[in-house]
Amino acid sequence: MRRQKTEVISFKADESLFEALRGVRNRSDFIRHAVLQALRNTCPLCGGTGVLTPEQQEHLDDFLAEHAVEECDTCHERRLVCLKEASR
Repeated sequence: MRRQKTEVISFKADESLFEALRGVRNRSDFIRHAVLQALRNTCPLCGGTGVLTPEQQEHLDDFLAEHAVEECDTCHERRLVCLKEASR
């Protein structure tokens, strides 16, 4: 069985983050899980920046011509809905 190669990544933490992490039993696992979770929840258009380029906005506008953002009746989160599907 081959061992998976690992790399060490470090980052600076301000005092409040450091103190918050102090009580975490396995900080490496906790941080690894948090980063992976954040990457899974990153916007596919902006890549997590929170801002669209003009070109990305144009593509989104084209997409939204046939789609809408609506609130889910069950969980009340916002979701994309295909307007063509809704009219069938």
